[in-house]
Amino acid sequence: MNSLFMKAVNCDTIFFKQKNSLELIKLKLMYNSKIIGLGKYVPDNIVTNADLSKMMDTNDEWITERTGIKERRWVKEGSGDTTATMGVKAAKQAIERAGIDKDDIDFIIFATLSPDMYFPGPGVQVQHALDIKTVGALDVRNQCSGFVYALSVADNFIKTGMYKNILVIGSELHSHGLDKTTRGRGVTVIFGDGAGAAVLTREEDTNKGILSTHLHSQGEHAEELVLVAPGMGKRWVNDIIADNDPEDTSYFPHMNGQFVFKNAVVRFSEVIMEGLAKNNMDKDAIDMLIPHQANLRIAQFIQKKFGLTDDQVFNNIMKYGNTTAASIPIALTEAWEEGKIKEGDNVVLAAFGSGFTWGSAIIKW
Repeated sequence: MNSLFMKAVNCDTIFFKQKNSLELIKLKLMYNSKIIGLGKYVPDNIVTNADLSKMMDTNDEWITERTGIKERRWVKEGSGDTTATMGVKAAKQAIERAGIDKDDIDFIIFATLSPDMYFPGPGVQVQHALDIKTVGALDVRNQCSGFVYALSVADNFIKTGMYKNILVIGSELHSHGLDKTTRGRGVTVIFGDGAGAAVLTREEDTNKGILSTHLHSQGEHAEELVLVAPGMGKRWVNDIIADNDPEDTSYFPHMNGQFVFKNAVVRFSEVIMEGLAKNNMDKDAIDMLIPHQANLRIAQFIQKKFGLTDDQVFNNIMKYGNTTAASIPIALTEAWEEGKIKEGDNVVLAAFGSGFTWGSAIIKW
């Protein structure tokens, strides 16, 4: 074919330029992507609600009623755990379970809001720590939606045939950057540390694997869930040092909790329905929903709205808190380990978070 590739319009429509005319040609994609290995890692250090009550004015009843969280894992100082090293531990497990060699990995995608360094990002640290050949490494900064976004990027790289095996990681170390006083309790009690990973590969049967992904953003609400400093836009480190203000909270996360909750329940529902509609499914087709573990009350609201049983929704926020980009891969790994996901199941991943950003993935396991 004497055609020059011009532009991908959507998953199955591509423009080609032939001589002096544009022709719209329908092409059937060769591949889907599928998950062939899952892994997770959480620190050993368990921090209960009772432990938090010794740091700030809070208690188990207050936290449980508002979030459903009973405990979370926080990295201990001196343990050696970082966002990157936890991601590596989860990745090793995922690669082993995938049954491939580390050098079969063609690309790395790392989702996090808590990198070890301002730059470079942790993707390259994983490449080095795993001693993988010099493959590309990409970092995704989409907070609670980060893993779904990373999964979507990996899926489309595989769909186009550019890469065969992609390692996707979501990892977070929140605890070192939280305000552990009564002033910060509304945010601090929610977050935990941990990592999850998935290995994706080609699937020639386009009725299996990741069927579709759906991504959205609404930046007008960026400052409703935000960490302002250090950042080049408003306050950098030298500004913080110069002000020397003990009441400065710009370098702690801020969340307008009620506003976030109200938007989350709407967007979760919308993006799940969008994915089902794309694949000619209705809500009765869902075998397992893995929601981002933001708040147990959000997950329960969505479960009730979709008429799902407890066996059709997997939650582990009670044990780990909100681990942001790590929450879905940790939950997905645990659900699979517990035998709650079987071959042929329709698995739905859905997330909402800072940005605002939200997304879903529909998977035929």
